[in-house]
Amino acid sequence: MSLPEPKKELSFTRHPWWRRWFGRRSEKAAYRFLRRQHFKIIGQNLEDHAGEIDLLAVDQRILVIVEVRSSEFATHMELAASVNAEKQRRLTQAALRFLQRRQLKNIPVRFDVLTIRWPSSARYPEIKHFRNAFPAVGKFQMHS
Repeated sequence: MSLPEPKKELSFTRHPWWRRWFGRRSEKAAYRFLRRQHFKIIGQNLEDHAGEIDLLAVDQRILVIVEVRSSEFATHMELAASVNAEKQRRLTQAALRFLQRRQLKNIPVRFDVLTIRWPSSARYPEIKHFRNAFPAVGKFQMHS
């Protein structure tokens, strides 16, 4: 007697196109949200060997590194908590390299997290903005 085959479910690991589509959709929603909040978006998906900066923006005179997290099921707090110490360190390093490449000094920098929930029954996403979500971390801490 053998066990029945498990049902195949849609998963991000089996369907990377779905994950990319969901990520792009969420980053577009984040872009629109920040523009409505009067942020000036100056970069998107800036790749670095340590990772990627989802959105780079200016809020008044502060350079803002924005990490976007999204899900259909997770809560806003779970999404925000997923930006763990290692991710914070990588974002800090990417921000420092961005500033060094552009020869920018004494620029105040802030790290924000934007969480986006896409409930299946809702027409629009739920967005929560965590300003100054974490300080610069790692051996190359910056002063802001």
